[in-house]
Amino acid sequence: MSGQSMPCDAVELSTLFLFEKLDGDQLARLCREGRVERFEPGFVYQEGEPATCFFVLLEGALVLSRRVGDDDVETNRSSQRGVYAGAMQAYLTDAELQDARYKGSLRVTEPSRFFILPAEAFAAVLREWFPMAVHLLEGLFFGTQNTQRTVGQRERLLALGSLSAGLTHELNNPAAAAVRATSSLRDRVAGMRHKLGLIATGPYARDALQTLVEIQERTAEQVAKATPLSPLEASDREDALGDWFDDHGIAGGWQLAPTFVQAGLDTAWLDQVAAAVEEQTLEGAVRWLNYTVETELLMNEIEDSTTRISHLVDAAKQYSQLDRAPYQVTDVHELLDSTLLMLSGKIGDGVRVVKEYERSAPRIPGYPGELNQVWTNVIDNAVSAMGGEGVLTVRTALEREQLLVEFRDTGPGVPEEILDRIFDPFFTTKPVGEGTGLGLDISWRIVVNKHHGHIEVQSVPGDTRFRVFLPLTATETDTPQEAS
Repeated sequence: MSGQSMPCDAVELSTLFLFEKLDGDQLARLCREGRVERFEPGFVYQEGEPATCFFVLLEGALVLSRRVGDDDVETNRSSQRGVYAGAMQAYLTDAELQDARYKGSLRVTEPSRFFILPAEAFAAVLREWFPMAVHLLEGLFFGTQNTQRTVGQRERLLALGSLSAGLTHELNNPAAAAVRATSSLRDRVAGMRHKLGLIATGPYARDALQTLVEIQERTAEQVAKATPLSPLEASDREDALGDWFDDHGIAGGWQLAPTFVQAGLDTAWLDQVAAAVEEQTLEGAVRWLNYTVETELLMNEIEDSTTRISHLVDAAKQYSQLDRAPYQVTDVHELLDSTLLMLSGKIGDGVRVVKEYERSAPRIPGYPGELNQVWTNVIDNAVSAMGGEGVLTVRTALEREQLLVEFRDTGPGVPEEILDRIFDPFFTTKPVGEGTGLGLDISWRIVVNKHHGHIEVQSVPGDTRFRVFLPLTATETDTPQEAS
């Protein structure tokens, strides 16, 4: 946008804090190479346009803003003479890192005058008049970028190590259970073969043996359909089975009772067994069927353990997105579940996780692997804030024509005086060595820059909420090539 051209006054420039130390020749050069323009209320330049000029406010009021999704979010408002904006990094010597495009928008709320210096002239006078300052600024700019990149990589490696340790721990439990159950199953099968041999040579009638085999088949089916009992119900049924064993002269019945109860069997089932065989062979038949019950229970345990391992592996693949395209339409709930599962070891038993999902919410376009990184950073901060004790609520909803993903914790909250700084690079409230201050900065850039959404934070003691808003549809700039 072009304003109304006006004469440049070197004396007026000398009254600005930015130029007050310049001599007459330097001020004259600024007027010669720059210009003064007057703008009516509206945009002076907009985010994404080529950064061609450096602007210094002479008179009026300006507002700086950044584009967040479909909204312009105000970042600064000032009427102070001498405030500046625009191509502020034109002095950089690395062409690829120069401020080639405006990173925000500038608008005025009343008729305003600016001193405008073309980016090339701004860079030339800086390098000529302040060579040491330019070197220091370049060093600060590139140093900060390199530090942020290095620390970010380190943070990701530490997070990967922590997740790997958690995944290993989670895998160890079902794997150990499967190994233990397999070893026990081998013993039970050997015992069953021994008992089968005794039954084959024992005094069992053909019809009784056939009935016993039928009972064995029904027993296996009953084990698969068994429903869990409360501790009190299980205790009462064990007592009843123990009494039944004592009444029928079966020694050590108290050892058999828990297994039968776990399988969902009761005294009525034992009565069927007693009716099928002779009294002198009842104990042998019961113990043979006990092997059947134990075998079925062990196979169920092996199935549960291996299924758990399979789910963990699927969750790890979902979390890392290693076998998927970086940009895709995805179900946020699957991403949240995989992240919570991957972090379950770190969350610990002291934190209760509550899920309030809006399952009817549509799938959204985005970068699943990077969204998982956002969830990881926010959940890690929430668990750390609660000190391992409290409630973490993960909620999704449709709000403002966007998908809301909200993380609510019952920690002490974020102090109001630092609430507006938590997304700043390297800002952290964690002890030295425990946080880099980049987690929320990375999360902000992923949500805002990569997905064109935004993040809000609301915090009072006992109720801190990180609210992530994501667009339901892709914008014109959202293409798979962006991930390259």
